[in-house]
Amino acid sequence: MEVAGGGVVSASSSSSPRRVVVAVDESEESMHALSWCLSNVVSAAKAAVVLVHARSPPRPFYYPAVDGAGCLLTQQVMDSMDQYMASAADTVVTKAKSLCTAFPNQVRVETCVEKGDPRDVICGAAEKAGADMVVMGSHGYGFLQRALLGSVSNHCVHNCKCPVVVVKRPGSKQ
Repeated sequence: MEVAGGGVVSASSSSSPRRVVVAVDESEESMHALSWCLSNVVSAAKAAVVLVHARSPPRPFYYPAVDGAGCLLTQQVMDSMDQYMASAADTVVTKAKSLCTAFPNQVRVETCVEKGDPRDVICGAAEKAGADMVVMGSHGYGFLQRALLGSVSNHCVHNCKCPVVVVKRPGSKQ
């Protein structure tokens, strides 16, 4: 697990009574959920925001070759994919931190980037952080997509030990 210590994004430093875990990924939905959290949860009470990003570990892929024998990706390709995923995670966390920095109130920000299934990473991070609340965005998948892909937010609602708020973007159908 990679954990980056937080800094206070404002001039003064005081302990925060509330800890809010916000799940962030590449999507605009997660950034909207973070903005909503900053405006509606953090503004109401001083809180520490823990930004959690789950990055999937590269999986060994098997590609069918022209002759039908197929081929397996080399370790060098797998390492390259892992480096790309780490870079993408850094980009997501940097974007989320900049949203927190732009917020006018004092916000203590901590980050947690961990490899694994997002469902397990978010629930585990919430428990480790002693979260009072988890905030996450909704991708707005329909019934069929949720049935095929699974729903991270649905899993977290049922498995986190603290309240989970799923934020939908304005104008979303779901």
